[in-house]
Amino acid sequence: MITIIALDTWAWIGLGVLGIFGLILFIVLLQYFQLWLQAMLSGAPVGLIDLVMMRLRKVEPSAIVLNRISAKKAGIDIPTDLLEAHYLAQGNVTKVVRALIASSKAKIDLPWDRAVAIDLAGRDILDAVNTSVNPKVIDCPNTATGRSTIDAVAKDGIQLRAKARVTVRTNLSRIIGGATEETIVARVGEGIISTIGSATDHKQVLENPDRISKTVLAKGLDAGTAFEILSIDIADIDVGENIGAQLQAAQAEADTKRFQAQAEQRRALAVALEAEHQAEAVKNRALVVLAEAEIPMAIAQAFRTGHLGIMDYERIRNMQSDTSMRTAISKDGA
Repeated sequence: MITIIALDTWAWIGLGVLGIFGLILFIVLLQYFQLWLQAMLSGAPVGLIDLVMMRLRKVEPSAIVLNRISAKKAGIDIPTDLLEAHYLAQGNVTKVVRALIASSKAKIDLPWDRAVAIDLAGRDILDAVNTSVNPKVIDCPNTATGRSTIDAVAKDGIQLRAKARVTVRTNLSRIIGGATEETIVARVGEGIISTIGSATDHKQVLENPDRISKTVLAKGLDAGTAFEILSIDIADIDVGENIGAQLQAAQAEADTKRFQAQAEQRRALAVALEAEHQAEAVKNRALVVLAEAEIPMAIAQAFRTGHLGIMDYERIRNMQSDTSMRTAISKDGA
């Protein structure tokens, strides 16, 4: 009797444990029942156990189910495994699914693998698809850089200031690894400067601004970028400063300063040569004075040696006096 009572006790305990476990399981399954039923009624079934496993794998079940339903309603069947894998890779599942739906409606070939790769590369896949369907306009130059016009100088020296608007659409096949809008703006700016610079006269550019568009567009500036250039339109073009005249004036001023420096150099050289000549003249006069100082000594030596007599000396004195008199008379006459 005691054994039967003990068995009944253990049976009730076991039933209680099973009941508690069943209740917990029911509560857990009840949390995902609405999602499971919604997916089932939408024609995009997801297993109830799969929903529980998603939670264990730290995946948001509602994001997977709702995006799968959206894709299914648009005629795209995406397995939950692919959606989970992209979610776990830190991708934006919602944007990828919406991009696939938009591309499908627009008849654009965008497979799942490419869409996932674009999203994981950090590009906005939905914006890329929208731009591919509805081309957007890029201002050149970009006002965010602080410049409002592209300035270029024609061969006649006149500056032209132009604004351009570039219409582009996304090239989904080149978006991975392709250059961004900044490259498009830089290339278009370079093409505008080159075209204006090659013009003989600025009036030619003003008369035919579409010449810039045709020339720049023919260069294939969208190569290697994530966009396809549809058109380049010159929104505005104005005449700026006469850069050629300014450069000529600056060159003339520089030449004037250079010639003045050369003249000053020559003047300094002439002054130095004059000073040298004056010093040389003083030196020569000093030599003459020294030579004249030796004359009395030579006369005295001639007296001592008998080569000069008193009469000879007197004749020399008379000749010197006569020369001095004639010099004085000639100065008075002058």
